[in-house]
Amino acid sequence: MSAKIISVRSAILFFALVLVISGCTPAGPRALLNGKKSLDRGDLTTAVTQLKTATTLLATNAQAWNYYGVALQRAGQPDDAAAAYRQALELNRDLVEAHFNLGTLELEQNKPDAAKAEFTAYTLRRPNDAAGWLKLGSAQLKLGEIVPAERCFSTVLALKANCEAEAYNGLGLARIQRGKAHDAAQFFAAALQSRADYTPALLNLATVNQQYLHDNKKALENFRAYLALTPHQANWDEVNGIANSLEQAQAAVLVAKANPTPPETRPATKIPTTVATRTATANSSEPAAKTTPTRMAQTGHAASAMNLVATSPAPVQVVQVPPAPNLVATPKAAAATTTPAPSAQLPLEVPMPEPEKKPDFWQRLFGSNKTEPKPAFIDKGVTPLPAAGSATPRAGARPVEVTAPVTSFARYHYLSPRSPAAGDRRSASGAFTKARLFEQEEKWIDALTWYQTAAQIDPAWFEAQYNTGVLAHRLRNYPLALPSYENALAIAPDSVDARYNFSLALKAAGYAADAAEELKKILATNPNDVRAHLALANLCAQSLHAPAQARTHYLKVLELDPNNAQAADIRFWISANPQ
Repeated sequence: MSAKIISVRSAILFFALVLVISGCTPAGPRALLNGKKSLDRGDLTTAVTQLKTATTLLATNAQAWNYYGVALQRAGQPDDAAAAYRQALELNRDLVEAHFNLGTLELEQNKPDAAKAEFTAYTLRRPNDAAGWLKLGSAQLKLGEIVPAERCFSTVLALKANCEAEAYNGLGLARIQRGKAHDAAQFFAAALQSRADYTPALLNLATVNQQYLHDNKKALENFRAYLALTPHQANWDEVNGIANSLEQAQAAVLVAKANPTPPETRPATKIPTTVATRTATANSSEPAAKTTPTRMAQTGHAASAMNLVATSPAPVQVVQVPPAPNLVATPKAAAATTTPAPSAQLPLEVPMPEPEKKPDFWQRLFGSNKTEPKPAFIDKGVTPLPAAGSATPRAGARPVEVTAPVTSFARYHYLSPRSPAAGDRRSASGAFTKARLFEQEEKWIDALTWYQTAAQIDPAWFEAQYNTGVLAHRLRNYPLALPSYENALAIAPDSVDARYNFSLALKAAGYAADAAEELKKILATNPNDVRAHLALANLCAQSLHAPAQARTHYLKVLELDPNNAQAADIRFWISANPQ
């Protein structure tokens, strides 16, 4: 298991505490600092005592409650730890580390539904943290939500984080639940290519080869590779017993081939079998020593007896073995990923640095050019507008030749709202989380309803207004999308992404001239924005019938991004429409 502590704000707090530690430090901050130091030393008894004092003296400090929860979790008091994390979130719903810690604890206690909600809240605020997507995928896998889980694991791979082995392993488990054993074996093999000593994938590959693909030779190789890992895993003796049984079975087959018995006198051969002697427990944090090697690592169902050499056994369900490596990408955890510990990891109390920002799943959906910086909304949990559909320029669309001028265009009646007053953010957060859950399940109408609710409860919440616009845009509900984008821009008038989407919605709604004006506003402050130049050029060429302006912006696209996906079409249009 793993837990997180406050990152930036805690660093500021502790820096301030260090500056005054030699002087007359107040009792509350002093207890918090002493508790943190005790956690660093591994002195859990003192840490729990000091941090309990800190939460008494700093009762409204969410950070203190989160630290207290980590100390309790490390000390083996999960119920009290969960209560501490919930108190931290009562005080600050945006404390992402508490969401992560509580979700991890609930996942360990076999409460995947509750864990899913916490990890959804976490990934909403930290979309570039692969650890959150891994945890969310694991919870969805336990709930049997295979497609959303696969999306989570694929997001991890897209982030290029140092946990590809865990993501491939999760995809393998999902394929097993889909009944695609060959695909599962390929994913487990990919996990081992990423990290050769990743024990869950090695054990899973052995199990798939033995129980599903009936390739005992490969299964034996995998089991022997697992047994050769150092240090030995807690279930080493059980795995060794399985491997010995496989060797005996293979030896018996070889002897039978070398000394065939006449059909009339050939005795019946008893097929050796092995039986999984345990089933899944209610607490998935049970030590790995109590698992059997014939189970699939990291899932949550009951195991069945399996015939080692039978040709067509009945399908079996698989049981979770908690992974030895830590899924949290922290400086301390980096060493643990190289040499997995024989038992579950303790919670981490070091803050996790922000991963390097790279193009991710949501950015690719948004459809921005590869040379552009990552949109700011990605880090704020807002919904990206998909590139496909009538609301955006078609990727493969060829600019058309102008045939006749158009003298008038429909114009949009701007609402021009003022920046709204803040509402109840805590209550709005619940509706926002529900919207994200429905969005992951691709239930767009339900997601839109809850985003609207969040925006109504807290009209000043940019992400709620923006996502309402995006979902309405996706559903072609322009009477709702356009004012929602205007509300978002009233809150954050410098948001390039909100203004760009607003222009796309205006174009789709038939207000081409107004869409062009919004794109010009973007270019006034961001003159090298490739997507704005391209969208404006397409508008001028296709809707506004202004070839001279279109040519100017198309040439700018080629100047800024010579390898743009539409470069060939742009050059064709320029050659067909000379000055």
